[in-house]
Amino acid sequence: MLTRRSLLAASAAIVALAVVGLQPVRAAASASQASTFVNNFALQLTQIVNGDAPAAQKKAALGPVIDENVDVAKIARFCLGRFWASATPAQQEEYTQIFHQVLLNAISGHMGDYKGVTYTLTSDHPQGAEELVGTIINRPNSPAANVQWVVDSSTGSPKIVDVVAEGTSLRLTQRSDYASYLERHGNDIGALLAALHRQVAAAE
Repeated sequence: MLTRRSLLAASAAIVALAVVGLQPVRAAASASQASTFVNNFALQLTQIVNGDAPAAQKKAALGPVIDENVDVAKIARFCLGRFWASATPAQQEEYTQIFHQVLLNAISGHMGDYKGVTYTLTSDHPQGAEELVGTIINRPNSPAANVQWVVDSSTGSPKIVDVVAEGTSLRLTQRSDYASYLERHGNDIGALLAALHRQVAAAE
């Protein structure tokens, strides 16, 4: 199976987005498109996470929100790194789908853990073709955390493509863990797919 660090890295971006969404703040009138986008995404998540619907219904509602605001396919391909080229088209499709399920299970499995969390938008600045939106996350009885949301607007519609928590890029961490796992298993994409399927099954 994948390591615990790999499991956390795979899910942390979407879990963190759920955390941010619990107590939204209004974006300033002069906020950039990326800042406004992150804030609006948080508002959508808030409506689902804080709603009274059963867990299964909340999970179903999360799927379209994630698909609209997070470039899951781009993140998935980045995380597989150089191994993407060696995967067959069928494996690429299967991997992207299971990666999506890993992230969706992560947020739906942790929705009840973050009551009382608040956030503040602190900054936004370009970094190449992407834009970093800074936030400070506050959780009761825990130290404040600096989190940056990496937004890609190159396709015309902004999408989340990474989360940098306390200086650590989650997509880079995940790519490193996937590469390590594959190297230990003969660079067998099938072995990684099987591990991800087991991970999803364990969360059901």
